Amino acid sequence: MRSRRLHQTNDSYKSILDNLYDGLYFVDRKRVITYWNSAAERISGFRADEVVGKSCADNILTHIDGDGNNLCRSMCPMAHTIHDGKLREAEVYMHHKDGHVIPVSVRISPLQDRDGTIIGGIELFTDISSRAVNELKIRELEKLALLDNLTQLANRSHIEKELLDRFEEKKRYNMLFGILFMDIDHFKRFNDTYGHDVGDDVLKFVARTLVSNARPFDLYGRWGGEEFIGIIRNIQRNDLILVGNRIRSMIENSYIVHNNEKLNVTVSIGAAIVHDDDTMDSVIKRADTLMYMSKKAGRNRVTAG
Repeated sequence: MRSRRLHQTNDSYKSILDNLYDGLYFVDRKRVITYWNSAAERISGFRADEVVGKSCADNILTHIDGDGNNLCRSMCPMAHTIHDGKLREAEVYMHHKDGHVIPVSVRISPLQDRDGTIIGGIELFTDISSRAVNELKIRELEKLALLDNLTQLANRSHIEKELLDRFEEKKRYNMLFGILFMDIDHFKRFNDTYGHDVGDDVLKFVARTLVSNARPFDLYGRWGGEEFIGIIRNIQRNDLILVGNRIRSMIENSYIVHNNEKLNVTVSIGAAIVHDDDTMDSVIKRADTLMYMSKKAGRNRVTAG
């Protein structure tokens, strides 16, 4: 009776292991595979009869780390766990029977007998290829949602979100910030003379100039057309004017080459420090108005308010 009960218990354990979602295999102290569950077959493409009795050192699974190192030959986590009894986790790449490699998350434990002696190891592995693809898609979608496609600066939605964060920061910590509203001078004339492709190049070089000279905690974005906005944190009025003039000067002294001709552009800037009663709309409107005052005063200048 006890023998039958033990046999039934072993069958139950095997059924549970075979129906795990994650791949699971056991090895002995020599890293010879002694058990390979159904999920391991599904994830790797190898049937149990193709791997059981084979050694990990035979390079069947070819575990590779992110740097391209073959772990089965030198830095095998399973071998280390069998040696020191420590649990290990890692994200590695596994060879699939069809020839490609798949990213897997592995968790390795020592296999012990009743006396606590290590007699082998257990590896549980999860296919994370779908997760990796989904995470990449999410990052791409976030990038598309937050960045202007042409200039790779923050787009209007991102600028508005950043402004809301800065207003909340001001409310909590009374930290001032300013807005630089910038518009490329005579951009339509420039576009009509040289074409839209060259106009796009101008927008991109202005964007690169902004990014290259930005402080790490400031944000520059494309508001629309040839208009750009800088959100400058923790700054007073006079320093905001200095930042605006530095940017204006750098753009004025930059150029692109078209058909062996150097093409320069300038920008007119409105610089507005946020007021206690400001909203996002009001501070942008004030900076926009100041920018048009720069236009009327002759362009290529900063007007502050």
